Amino acid sequence: MVESEAQGRLPGIRPVSVVDIGSNSIRLVVYEGLSRSPAMLFNEKVMCGLGKGLDATGRMAEESVERALKALRRFRALSDQARSSSLYVLATAAAREATNGAAFIEKAQAILGQKVRILSGEEEAYYSAMGVVSGYHDPDGIVGDLGGGSLELVDVEGRRIGQGITLPLGGIRLFEHSNGSLSKARAWVRKFMKNADVLGKGTGRTFYAVGGTWRAIAKLHMEMRDYPLHMMQGYEISYEETMAILSEVIEPNKIEPSAYASISKSRRSLLPFGAVTMQEAIATMKPARVSFSAYGVREGYLFSLLSDEERLQDPLLTAANEIAILRARSPEHARELAEWTGRMVPFFGIEETEEESRYRQAACLLADISWRAHPDYRGLQALNIIAHSAFTGITHAGRAYIALANYYRLEGLNDDGATSPLAGITTPRLLEMAKLLGGLLRIAYLFSASMPGVVRHLTLRRSSRSDVDLEFVAPSTYADFAGERLEGRLQQLGKLTRMRLAFRFED
Repeated sequence: MVESEAQGRLPGIRPVSVVDIGSNSIRLVVYEGLSRSPAMLFNEKVMCGLGKGLDATGRMAEESVERALKALRRFRALSDQARSSSLYVLATAAAREATNGAAFIEKAQAILGQKVRILSGEEEAYYSAMGVVSGYHDPDGIVGDLGGGSLELVDVEGRRIGQGITLPLGGIRLFEHSNGSLSKARAWVRKFMKNADVLGKGTGRTFYAVGGTWRAIAKLHMEMRDYPLHMMQGYEISYEETMAILSEVIEPNKIEPSAYASISKSRRSLLPFGAVTMQEAIATMKPARVSFSAYGVREGYLFSLLSDEERLQDPLLTAANEIAILRARSPEHARELAEWTGRMVPFFGIEETEEESRYRQAACLLADISWRAHPDYRGLQALNIIAHSAFTGITHAGRAYIALANYYRLEGLNDDGATSPLAGITTPRLLEMAKLLGGLLRIAYLFSASMPGVVRHLTLRRSSRSDVDLEFVAPSTYADFAGERLEGRLQQLGKLTRMRLAFRFED
């Protein structure tokens, strides 16, 4: 079969597929390849409910099994159609605990043509933690992964993953064990939380919430806040705010019915039970904040297959560099700017943190990805692409900074209706830095004609002149690059920074 001529895919890698057989849903995800920041090519979920009735009967219902096997047949065909080089199949609580689990797995393996890896509770906790490690920059806290049949808890600090535990507190199991009673569910959860020693180590740190039910609660919170980014990865709220939204989910008197529109009906009935479980977990833990993760077992398993060298790569900068390769006029120029702006920023009194440096570099790598758009819409397109791309290793405030910096670079250093939503979720410091970076990029792109090899020769220094604070200095061979428009942008930057700026060309 002839491969597509499409250039929107990275060369040298082939798709890989993961089938995740959970207690509530079965999902197929096809990724662009096995890499540090894998892009998702295809994603489909079927709510099979394999865990329904398991608490009472010890078996998966035949109707659920048949539905799951039908889904797996489709998933195998889709994986083949996507030309996946590998198909990895993972199964969790329902398949490992049901008395008819072995028979189901045997049929699943025959359909998929692959061995199904049945994860133990400890393995499920480990791969959930690996998913958080892959999706966050230097995570520090407790990972909680709520599935349909179980809850996994594990400590993570940087790349160190502690010993995980698994508890029989999945959403379906909890609903059925309590006969739909939230008070009984809370008593059952508390019984297990008393002995969950791992939570006691998380005070003042972050609780990383993994799993569809908890992500649905975060979606509700976004709707209620009219939050401008419907981006689950890295959505973070304080402990107090989390406890408040959980109370409202348990007794939803203040939640407008329209807020539930984005949540599947099959998920809604489990939300209060998921809320009770998180409420009890974080009440025991007392974290400073809760961060919702779109990355879990699937991504953690793929992350575990990477080499040590690949795991050490920065996921944000890796993804930004890949997008530059796919969309920028010159990825080399983008990388040049990442280095150049790092030398320029200190002259304006900014001492970057490591996190801020990462964001600045990513902003430079992404600074030219909208060049094919109509000139009147390049800024808006850059803003939208960056704000809504599936980046990891970044906070929402950092994502807003990167998007705004590129909007300012294309549209000017003033705010308007396009910038106000994102400006509202970043910090005052990052907003100030976004405008500074935008101003620097406006000069660099005009000076270099958006091509590499020139901007590296443009430096900054304190001026000896009484009427100038800083001079942009370049060799005299570049004197012809001077012009009125470039001077205008220099003065814009000077007005922003309250500094007197000038160009100087010398031998």
